[in-house]
Amino acid sequence: MTLNGKLRDELGDYSSIICLKSIITGMEDALGDKATAIALIAAGRARGRTIVKQLGLSLEHGLDDVTQKVADVLGKDGTRLMLLKKIEETEDGFRVYTQETVCSSGEEQGSQRRCTFTLGAAQGVLESLTEQRFRGVHVESVLRGGEFDVFEYTRIVR
Repeated sequence: MTLNGKLRDELGDYSSIICLKSIITGMEDALGDKATAIALIAAGRARGRTIVKQLGLSLEHGLDDVTQKVADVLGKDGTRLMLLKKIEETEDGFRVYTQETVCSSGEEQGSQRRCTFTLGAAQGVLESLTEQRFRGVHVESVLRGGEFDVFEYTRIVR
């Protein structure tokens, strides 16, 4: 960190979606779709765990409160990764509802683009909060007619 609390003095802490998406497509070209997805989900999970740790979150605060705090960090007044609209608990895990994800931005309707980093970030939050492992799947997309990008997380029983 610099003295003024920013990562860069003149340009500030943020870069463009255009550059990030170029990184992703470059990785896909070099590594393939599957290896890139694995890497981006893992990176997202690490980011999600960091958010929970930095904010000192726990489910004792309630799921709505946790959702709002994570939404603040990742949304319009934070890093702008996505708009986190809702997290709901299901019988065997969680469903996370998002909009304006970095992954979906600029994509044509009908695109098969999946939100791997974003899926991973939400997964890392949930895993850190519950101390359980989950398998995440992108089940609904704004690119394919959905109102939200929806991620389903199922507990992995060991």
